[in-house]
Amino acid sequence: MPLTRRRCVHAWALGLLLPPHALRAQTAAKVHRVGILRPSAPPLSPTDPIAVGIPNALRDAGYVEGRNLVIERRWAGGDLDRLPALARELVQAGVDVIIAVGAPAVQAAKAATATVPIILYGNFDPLALGLVDSLARPAGNVTGVLIAPDGTLAGKRLELLKAAVPTARRVALLVPEDEAIRVQVQETRAAAQQLGIELSVVVVRSGDYASAFATIARERVAGLVVGSHQYFVRDRAQIIALAAQYKLPAMYEWREQVVDGGLMTYSTSLNGLYERIASYVDRILKGAKPGDLPVERPTRFELVINLKTAKALGLTLPQALRLRADEVIQ
Repeated sequence: MPLTRRRCVHAWALGLLLPPHALRAQTAAKVHRVGILRPSAPPLSPTDPIAVGIPNALRDAGYVEGRNLVIERRWAGGDLDRLPALARELVQAGVDVIIAVGAPAVQAAKAATATVPIILYGNFDPLALGLVDSLARPAGNVTGVLIAPDGTLAGKRLELLKAAVPTARRVALLVPEDEAIRVQVQETRAAAQQLGIELSVVVVRSGDYASAFATIARERVAGLVVGSHQYFVRDRAQIIALAAQYKLPAMYEWREQVVDGGLMTYSTSLNGLYERIASYVDRILKGAKPGDLPVERPTRFELVINLKTAKALGLTLPQALRLRADEVIQ
């Protein structure tokens, strides 16, 4: 009998000899457990970008819930003090890797485990927070994907909005009730001072966008910067509709918001970031050590403009800005 055939027969025979629980263990070993730790409340909308985007990216990478993947989801409901306990829950659930969204979630996960790989995702400096030894070689159990290379891009977005509305002397910045937004506010204030713009910071309280926009209207601003936050991506339809109602030229965070009717955005791609997260999950599940994987920072950014929205606002965009755009939606 040829050697390869004998091996197949032996493997088949061994399978017959193995007890059922051993066969089940072999099958179960193929199912991976991924934890997602988020400081926010559970999504109120099926279009929540992270809730939809990460599982979709994992599926495209070959990891499908109900087949070879279990996702353990934990939300802090806006109470950051809950994150440490939730992180410990994920560790106790036996997850193979934790995707931690935002600095507080990463800090909680790192405090909960020194062995379970952690993939960070957000807009912060992991080196300054002591989460990694270096961006190129993190060394510990934390690596991941950052949204911006330096800072939060808030100042750049205000600069581009000013280019779209050169006469603007007063601009509003829309932010959520989230302490993590503080750096964006600081960067936007600094940019406003350099540009000679008076900045009005308006907080959306308890999800009441109507009241926030009524406040913005009373401020008589010439434009609006919508802060970079997952809530604002999730609730983009409502924000875009209110910006249109009040005739406000608005700068957003992601291309997806402009495709849905926002005026402008300057960023990388949400889907691209989720693909990178899924790539890191895949590499770690296949044996890579997180400490050997560099923390990724985006290197390419795109200015996207919706001319249809500009026309509806009665806004004529400078030709120089239109030529500068990487994508123009007609």
